[in-house]
Amino acid sequence: MKTGMNLNTFALMSILIAAAASPGAQAPAPKPAEKPVEEKPAAPADREWEGEKPVVTRRSVRAGGRTLNYTVTTGMMPIRNAAGDVEARMFFMAYTLDQPADAARRPLMFSFNGGPGSSSVWLHLGALGPRRVRMLDDGGLPPAPYELVDNEYTWLDQTDLVFIDPVGTGYSRAVTPDLGKKFFGLKGDVESVGEFIRLYLTKFERWTSPLFLVGESYGTTRASALSGYLIDKGIAFNGILLISSIMNFQTVGFDDGNDLPYAVHLPTYSAIAWYHKKLPPDLQKDLRKTLAEVEAWVTNEYQVALAKGDTLTAAERQATLEKLARYTGLSREYLEQTDLRVEIMRFCKELLRSEKKTVGRLDGRFTGVDEYARGERPEFDPSMAAIRPPYTAAMNDYVRRELGYKSESEYYILGGGIGPWDWGRDNEYADTAEPLRAAFAKNPWMKLFIAYGYYDLATPYFAARYTLSHMNLAPGLRKNVTEAYYEAGHMMYVDVRELAKLKRDVSAFLADALRRPAAPPTSGR
Repeated sequence: MKTGMNLNTFALMSILIAAAASPGAQAPAPKPAEKPVEEKPAAPADREWEGEKPVVTRRSVRAGGRTLNYTVTTGMMPIRNAAGDVEARMFFMAYTLDQPADAARRPLMFSFNGGPGSSSVWLHLGALGPRRVRMLDDGGLPPAPYELVDNEYTWLDQTDLVFIDPVGTGYSRAVTPDLGKKFFGLKGDVESVGEFIRLYLTKFERWTSPLFLVGESYGTTRASALSGYLIDKGIAFNGILLISSIMNFQTVGFDDGNDLPYAVHLPTYSAIAWYHKKLPPDLQKDLRKTLAEVEAWVTNEYQVALAKGDTLTAAERQATLEKLARYTGLSREYLEQTDLRVEIMRFCKELLRSEKKTVGRLDGRFTGVDEYARGERPEFDPSMAAIRPPYTAAMNDYVRRELGYKSESEYYILGGGIGPWDWGRDNEYADTAEPLRAAFAKNPWMKLFIAYGYYDLATPYFAARYTLSHMNLAPGLRKNVTEAYYEAGHMMYVDVRELAKLKRDVSAFLADALRRPAAPPTSGR
């Protein structure tokens, strides 16, 4: 099976990005910049910061019906090798609530996005942090100039937040270009982010805090791997949150001989066709009922048909073509030409070809217009085009003007800072579901939250569910898993309604993860 460049290309395209939506035209104007103040409790002066002490600011936000006063610590964490030599510096932004009732026991959440090659900006300024980018209500591109508004859906009311930029993203850099190779791979990335977490717990004295990890897209790959890696170093998490999840890369590798992606992407094709009203009338009535029908057909018939390959009979082939056309909104003629197998970008180009439009890969609700309607693949992803300019502008302004962190280095929002990615696999697909299973086995108290976007083709929900159902999790621990679905794409909180729903769902999850059950959990079968 092919992996290498194909998976690397996928990963760079399906970056863990997230967009947020403004609740309306009356959103408050951005707060004026506040003068940074240095605080010893927030940035210990008695620790070595390699000549660059973090910058500390104090701010407040109105969220959850109350005013939250908080401290932001912005800086670089030196990452050393076993000999004590600094090999990289990792940029971070930490938000801590001022004067909590029990500071040592206040929950702490580490957050990062994906790529590989993406900074943490999307989750940071999209959903979790106390400030977020103002977008149109459906997550569409607003007119410039772009701006930040207070985020009434911030998670800061329940947990302190630390946003980590892995080496090669944001302002994070290896000391030398050659050292970068050590960090640009599945193993090196997990080890360096794991070391950052250890150092943060040590420097800021948070070892007894309830701990959480949240990642999106490739960030879920990282979070799953970290859960298993860190528990062997004595760091156990109360909860892992996976936003738009991918752990098993076989589910997205459209390679010769690998039919799995064609099957697990199909329900998302149906959802996007439903959104654009391209399905038969009986399937347009109820999205969830339609997807349940499609999922059953994929599991019981479509995968069998694909597995038969050239031994599929003429009658079976015609029956498969009929159902594929019914569930995708594509013509039987086109499906025949693709040998019953539709790759992502071909679907994005073909669904609305008659209207000379394309649909988004990160969010199939968005449409774009190419120079020519002909061709197999779209020129660009319209859902990516909607979020990159406002997030780039807002982040560069925010970190300098509001947080007081001054740097003329390029803040690598998405790509540009990493080299070729080392997947650590030879003739097989990367899969981090196993370390997540191992973390559950060693820490049965841990809880897992998985958020799926119906219109997400970068990390399709049925593919993530396939991985979850094949990770051999002990039946007694399955009750520790919470799944939530959203009528949006890769960035489910791009829609203001789904942003609010995500906040409600996560709030309930965090409360459950922090609740001590009357009896110890069991992992028995």
